[in-house]
Amino acid sequence: MLSVLAPVRMLLFAIFLLASGSGGLATLTAVRLEGAGVDTTVIGLVATAYFLGLTIGSTIAFRLIAKVGHIRAFAAFVSVLSALALVYAIHVFAATWALARLLEGFCMAGVYICLESWLAARSGTASRGSVLGAYMVALYAGQALSQFLLTTGGAQSHWPFIGASMLLSLSVIPIALTRREQPVLAAVVPFGLKRLYAISPLGVAGGMASGLILGGFYGIAPIYARLIGLDVAATASFMSAAIVGGMLLQIPVGRLSDAFDRRKVLLLVYATVAAVSIALALSEARGLALFIAMALFGGTAFALYPLCVAHANDHVDNADRIATSAGMVLAYSLGAIAGPLLGSLAVSAAGPSGLFLYTAACAAAIFVFALWRLLDRPPVPDEEQRAFIAMPRTSPAVAPLDPMSGAGERERADAAAPPDPADPA
Repeated sequence: MLSVLAPVRMLLFAIFLLASGSGGLATLTAVRLEGAGVDTTVIGLVATAYFLGLTIGSTIAFRLIAKVGHIRAFAAFVSVLSALALVYAIHVFAATWALARLLEGFCMAGVYICLESWLAARSGTASRGSVLGAYMVALYAGQALSQFLLTTGGAQSHWPFIGASMLLSLSVIPIALTRREQPVLAAVVPFGLKRLYAISPLGVAGGMASGLILGGFYGIAPIYARLIGLDVAATASFMSAAIVGGMLLQIPVGRLSDAFDRRKVLLLVYATVAAVSIALALSEARGLALFIAMALFGGTAFALYPLCVAHANDHVDNADRIATSAGMVLAYSLGAIAGPLLGSLAVSAAGPSGLFLYTAACAAAIFVFALWRLLDRPPVPDEEQRAFIAMPRTSPAVAPLDPMSGAGERERADAAAPPDPADPA
């Protein structure tokens, strides 16, 4: 395992540092805006700006990377991210922060494309699964740890943002010091959503529902935590519990979907998300019970997207799996843009419980749709059902890391630079 990851170890370290710096900014900005008395709906709009920027960046950042190369583009994107982290420390002003979050989303898309396409270029067919798994661990571990930036300094301290800026700046070092030539970026062109929906209605609808649920969660869950009386440290633990649960449960849920009709597993996961959401909305659980509930929520909600990708891929040829996965990123992104705003409106209307009433409603709606699809369409034969692959919801460039993507070794060899044994990356 370690020998397989050796060629990408510094890339993985850069991903961990990047996630450690950027992963908590959504929580930080939401908590600070709430503490400044900003309306919940406005906080939702600020969070929506990030996902809008992420969607725009995932479609056009390829051009800049292709023009100047991975290293220069990565350094530029991260430099802007580091500066934006300090913008939040200067003054609490929702309009300025919305613009900063929009730019942050755009730059994060560019960073993901740089790192994921580079990982894909350095991974052969036999190692893609291991590399993707290590990438997921580095990404989610960094995001979980990043939540605790919230606990540095006092309630209004600038240190959390300064710490985020420092970690982001440090993530450039492993990339800037590499001595290998950069890979050639091959743009991933997604299926149009209309065409993809015709192939897999449940895959597209489920991917969009996943965006609605997780976009609302990331944007508004910190506000929920504060409104129910959690202090800053408990709020960080609350968010981290969901992310850790998402990291730990994806593989077991995915293996279950490989053994049975995937649509039935999706129904089970939708029902679990709805049930846990209702329990969170109606109960007054605190302490360990709350964190266990959040780990279960994160574990099931985070599994929705890769399950939907796997279901969509069950209906396409290997050669179309990259385009399918890229189309699913777009479906998720469109849902994530709307999620924070809808979640904030639910909280404004029903109080803190409104967030999980909203996620329950989303899960229940897609449950009904999935049940209809189960009754309307026969299952994929066992021998044709593809293996589940845990996939992050980042950029279309992650799609070639799917071991079954059908990307040829000749293309990968052309994209990758010649190995250099002395290269620390």
